[in-house]
Amino acid sequence: MASASSSTSIPLPPPPRSCTYHVFLSFRGEDTRTGFTGHLYAALNRKGITTYKDDQNLRKGHVISKELLKAIEESMFAVIVFSPDYASSSWCLDELQKIMECNNKVGQQIVPVFYDVEPCDVRHQIGTFHEAFKKHEQRHNREKIKRWRDALTQVATHSGWTSKNQ
Repeated sequence: MASASSSTSIPLPPPPRSCTYHVFLSFRGEDTRTGFTGHLYAALNRKGITTYKDDQNLRKGHVISKELLKAIEESMFAVIVFSPDYASSSWCLDELQKIMECNNKVGQQIVPVFYDVEPCDVRHQIGTFHEAFKKHEQRHNREKIKRWRDALTQVATHSGWTSKNQ
């Protein structure tokens, strides 16, 4: 009986990611925390979906940025609630940039929600997004601005939900 050994190896798929959360919620707190996002968070939890929402999950005394970035990495899905003032927060834009990195590198699923904004506002950074970037350009370097703009353009090509007329 002949031996079936071979010197070539078959590449194995990467091991499944360890996910602490089913969903990471990215949102501008001042716009939607106690309204839309609060209701979405409650509904997801009622369905047994483990959801990261910063005011519910951040442990007091921990460095916020590292914990948020880790939560993004450890989530299967990211739901991004784009609201009129979303882009005014450099924190939100940093979160979005990390979400897009996870989408591109490990296939994290993305669900955009356009709450009182149009997808084209996000994609082309017009309206309140344009105004926010005028201010960011005074405080941040060009490379950071470019990464944020690219992330917004990229995420707005994903199929999502809009709140218009609903």
